[in-house]
Amino acid sequence: MEHITLLIAIVIVTALAFDFTNGFHDTANAMATTISTGAMKPKAAVAMSAVLNLVGAFLSVEVARTISGGIIDESAGVQPEVIFAGLVGAILWNLLTWLAGLPSSSSHALFGGLIGATIASVGLDAIHGDAVVMKVIVPALVAPLVAGFAAMAATRLTYRVARNTDERATSKGYRAGQIGSAALVSLAHGTNDAQKTMGVMTLALIAGGVLAPDSDPPMWVIASAGIAIALGTYLGGWRIIRTLGKGITDIQPPQGFAAQTSAATTILASSHMGFALSTTQVCSGAVMGCGLGRKGGVVHWSTARRMVVAWGLTLPAAGIIGALGALLAEQGTWGVSAVLALLIAGSIAIYVRSRKEPVDHSNVNDVNGVNDAQPAEAAPAESGPEPAPVPLQVTITRTAPAGRAGEEPSVPDQPTTTV
Repeated sequence: MEHITLLIAIVIVTALAFDFTNGFHDTANAMATTISTGAMKPKAAVAMSAVLNLVGAFLSVEVARTISGGIIDESAGVQPEVIFAGLVGAILWNLLTWLAGLPSSSSHALFGGLIGATIASVGLDAIHGDAVVMKVIVPALVAPLVAGFAAMAATRLTYRVARNTDERATSKGYRAGQIGSAALVSLAHGTNDAQKTMGVMTLALIAGGVLAPDSDPPMWVIASAGIAIALGTYLGGWRIIRTLGKGITDIQPPQGFAAQTSAATTILASSHMGFALSTTQVCSGAVMGCGLGRKGGVVHWSTARRMVVAWGLTLPAAGIIGALGALLAEQGTWGVSAVLALLIAGSIAIYVRSRKEPVDHSNVNDVNGVNDAQPAEAAPAESGPEPAPVPLQVTITRTAPAGRAGEEPSVPDQPTTTV
């Protein structure tokens, strides 16, 4: 086996950078409803999610095997620079959708980037089309519907069972249940999404001759991927948390509990079967389902349509960026350097643009965006003193009787009453 070269090291660092963006991009999957209903404070919620994502990374490697050997043919001659270009496409698409506050799929961004780069470099023969259809596209279509219908049914059942109970008492219980279900979603996210980066890193090591074909991820790969996604999760993707927690529907504690439980069950079952589905799409489908499940609940379909459009664009958009990056990276050292420079420049530009309208833990639940730029330590407007009432002046005018002919009528004083 060969030693790790500089190029493979660059690919591994870029893969961990993608894992980091995956963490803060997908924090909303587990914590949006918990934060929006007030079940947990925002910072505490993302800290708990980070720890459980790290734990989940060590529980399974089935999805990692799907990435490293199921979608791309390891023996087709895929070079590390091609994998690097695919990762660049996934990272840039993740950052663009994060800037827009859209909960798109980090998983599909990764698949699209890798598939596009591989096709541009090696050709269609290097892609296992049946695996793409059965383990990526079909789960992408089915999983959100399954989670949505499950959440809708669970929400209706929850309200029906609790219809004769005290609403305040049940809300406290459901908030406690939300913490448990959010923990389960975070654990499920770690078992599914962290493995995707493990699979990419393993694929790069196989392509560089460091590992034998069909190898499982080494322990250092599992640990580094888990730490990267945990750190990204702790930062909190506040823009996407706002969209998922407040932008789709007004979530009450019973709905949040039903949505998260349905999403966690779907994700864990898919991870066990090796389906590399999008946790973002599953959780978004569950949130829409819980909105439809509550009587009088309203789903903001304009936001839902924007999300679905982003879902549809993710695979081809990341694929195009990955393909262009692969064509440039194959030109040699200067090509790889150019792709790396474009990645850094694009990331900095997106970050600078995001600071014009910052969203953080202090204003994540501000649905109108009025206080987006308010510092975290500023007190809310409603906690200040009430303004003094404005006096209402009522003028009462008495009309004097007409005087005699030739006389001016007398004009009495015009008293003013202040209320």
